[in-house]
Amino acid sequence: MLGAIVGDIVGSVYEWDNIKTKDFPFFSPGCFFTDDTVMTVAIGEGLLNGGKAEDFVTALKRYGRLYPGAGYGARFADWLRSAGKEPYNSWGNGSAMRVSPVAWAGKTLLEVEELATVSAAVTHNHSEGIKGAQATAAAIFLARVGKSKGDIKAYLESKYGYNLGRTLAEIRPLYRFNESCPETVPEAICAFLESLDFEDAIRNAISLGGDSDTLAAITGSIAEGTYGVPGKIAERALSILDQDLREAFFSFRDKIIAGKQLGGEQPGNPRLKINPPLP
Repeated sequence: MLGAIVGDIVGSVYEWDNIKTKDFPFFSPGCFFTDDTVMTVAIGEGLLNGGKAEDFVTALKRYGRLYPGAGYGARFADWLRSAGKEPYNSWGNGSAMRVSPVAWAGKTLLEVEELATVSAAVTHNHSEGIKGAQATAAAIFLARVGKSKGDIKAYLESKYGYNLGRTLAEIRPLYRFNESCPETVPEAICAFLESLDFEDAIRNAISLGGDSDTLAAITGSIAEGTYGVPGKIAERALSILDQDLREAFFSFRDKIIAGKQLGGEQPGNPRLKINPPLP
């Protein structure tokens, strides 16, 4: 969850001013949290309230109305303002950018993928919207329980059919702004797979261009599982949140991720079991 927040904040200033380099100030002047952070926190609250579809709907609408100017897509903004609760068949990357809390709440891979489906389908009930959320959550879970990048890559390619064999050097020249799951999630995963540490993963994602804050939020959420979030980076990101979002983050961390240290170095809990087994 924290990795997604960091990625969102660091990428916020590049969403409409893309760069194609890893050489940039990590926390640029004027960086801020966007809808990626707000909706990630909302999914965390939905889990705390029960993790059912209605819990996610209530939390998403509550936070969306608390932060109306956070930068939502047009269709999602209409959904937030409406009285209705029905999904609108989206395959946008919003389902993946917000999904990270479920990967920390679920105790097995199967449970995580099921929770990802529920959290996505309340708005993004298109098969690609659900797939993007499932794949992202699976990657985070596998990372946090200590699976290798090779294992993560093999599972995601086998289960979800993404092409994860491309290098960033191959992706970067032609990659352009795109808000769909099919053209955001695989690229974000590749940015993680090619990374050396948490900060490098975020830099990789932003250097692709595109929907920078969302790419970095997805990559950062996976990278957190493998590397943890360095303490100084965590502190800086949390200082940019307002008090309500910061308290919501700590509430989720304390209730769901019991015993984990902010900025801790251990990537996962070896007692958690993978179900079904990796190929």
